[in-house]
Amino acid sequence: MNSIRLFLVTTILALVTLFVFVSALRGYQSSMLQAEQLFDSQLQVTAKLMANVHSANPDTSIKLNDKLAFQVWHDKKLMARSANAPTDPIALQQPGFGYHNFAGYRWRTISYFSDNNWIMLAERSDIRFSLAENVVTKSLLPTLIGLPVLGLLIWLIVSGGMRPLRNLAKELSGKQADDLRPLSTVLPKQELAQIITSTNGLLQRLESSLQREKQFASDAAHELRTPISSLKIQLHNMAQELASQDSSVNQITQTANQLEHVVEQILALYRSSPDHYNAQFSPLDLTAVAQDIIAEEYSSFERKDQTIELQGDGQIILGERFSLETLIHNLLSNANKYTPEGGQILVSVSREGNAILLRVEDSGPGIAEDQTQRIFQRFYRVGGDRHQSGEPGCGLGLAIVKRVAELYHATVDVGPSVFSSGCAFTLRFHAPSPSQLEQL
Repeated sequence: MNSIRLFLVTTILALVTLFVFVSALRGYQSSMLQAEQLFDSQLQVTAKLMANVHSANPDTSIKLNDKLAFQVWHDKKLMARSANAPTDPIALQQPGFGYHNFAGYRWRTISYFSDNNWIMLAERSDIRFSLAENVVTKSLLPTLIGLPVLGLLIWLIVSGGMRPLRNLAKELSGKQADDLRPLSTVLPKQELAQIITSTNGLLQRLESSLQREKQFASDAAHELRTPISSLKIQLHNMAQELASQDSSVNQITQTANQLEHVVEQILALYRSSPDHYNAQFSPLDLTAVAQDIIAEEYSSFERKDQTIELQGDGQIILGERFSLETLIHNLLSNANKYTPEGGQILVSVSREGNAILLRVEDSGPGIAEDQTQRIFQRFYRVGGDRHQSGEPGCGLGLAIVKRVAELYHATVDVGPSVFSSGCAFTLRFHAPSPSQLEQL
């Protein structure tokens, strides 16, 4: 906005300055022409007055100011002259104006014939130019002094004219990601009315699209969960009826469980989208939330004979429980999948300056450095869809972790773990200030 205002003010001021310069140039030329005519007229009048001067002594000189000089000639004889005039003729013995150099100056001369005498009068040219320049300078000086004032006035006028655009930009920048309310149309400028109308139409279409998407997600959750639950019940009943374990039934059951997991992960990814996240944050003990998730998922670690440990004391952050539970659950699920049987998992919560760190480390195979950024992409799995761990997955867990971290303006780093092998996921949250905690 400031760049537009600066461009307009600079352009207008430059055009005004150019106009003033051209006007001054034309005014100077006109003033010089008029001054030349005025001085010539005055010089002619003075020459006529000098025609009354008679002297028989050619050495007689009359003292005038140094700006004027004159001679009186009768034929080839100098009858009179001023003290600063030479003894040689300062003009031709023919009527009219001319120029002559003497006494270190250039002079404007006139020859006037009267009573058999030639009156030759000269006036210094530099005096004429000096007087004309003074007139032009004095006329331009107020304009030059007024240019900064004019620039300030232009700045204020442009700023006032751009106020509606500035208010529109402020309103747009103040909108949250999920704020699709129409823009204000209170007394908009005619040029902005169309922009506001078009923007409001776009926001309305976008809101309708998001509402349809939200409704689709809700319907899809219901329609997908119901048949999956029915399928699992039927598979359970089928397994009970069969005398022995049928491998095909177990494979179908695993596929149904994986399908249910994919549906839940997709819904969790949708809920964690910043465009649809409207939860109000409140103080939460991150260590306590991690402890609850470990207790809920402990059977998964016990089944693979894995050792899981939680370190750290209570650390308060501003958050929402469901999103934090989803984040920690996906980190622990990832560690459980890729840590071999009998492996180790370490969860730690600590404070470092103004940041609270959540670290989940495992003794698995680790992640190559060139893949540490790709693992957060949707549906990407290290080693392909069939990982060496043999664990089912859809490649959405770490994408959800990244999305939730963005909700909290937290960073996610991947590096080596404290064990001989494996990797560590470190999330760095902003620690709330005492004033923020007091307001909640």
